[in-house]
Amino acid sequence: MNNRKTDIILAGVGGQGILSIAAAIGLAAVHENLSLKQSEVHGMSQRGGAVQSHLRLSATEIASDLIPLGQADLIISLEPMEALRYLPFLASSGWLITNTGTFINIPDYPKESAIFEEIRKIPHHMLVPASNLAKDAGNPKSSNMVMLGAAFPFLNLSKESLIFAIRKLFHSKGEELVQSNISAFEMGAVYKR
Repeated sequence: MNNRKTDIILAGVGGQGILSIAAAIGLAAVHENLSLKQSEVHGMSQRGGAVQSHLRLSATEIASDLIPLGQADLIISLEPMEALRYLPFLASSGWLITNTGTFINIPDYPKESAIFEEIRKIPHHMLVPASNLAKDAGNPKSSNMVMLGAAFPFLNLSKESLIFAIRKLFHSKGEELVQSNISAFEMGAVYKR
């Protein structure tokens, strides 16, 4: 337990819910009495701009909020091209988990097949149809919670703590939204890798 540490990079574009994933992971970590450091970068102040967050969780004190190159245990990306942008941070044993849904926000966006071909070269990767699973869960906007569920086995956090965090994060918006986000999380958690 003393060496419990997880370094996570969250990536996507504005409006996809990256900061909600970060908040849920942070709440779950605090619930488990872990130390937490977080850094966020917003590429643009509007929907569609690049967004990334470094999250460092540990049972011991954390010196820096930034993850060094080659040290991330996990990259969770809501947009596959954004996943590729942060590959230099991924440790050789790390996992890349990305949504298959693209967000084409630039005129020269690469072919999806080329993006997925690059992702498949990574030894530990998972492509998740989060947008489709979110629709199946009853809330098309909850693909971020699907991705949180898909990443759950790699977070070193309990499922109970993550569900607690989702409840706390969305409780002010009503029980229906809480339940649809928990359903989306559960769909991601059982998605066949």
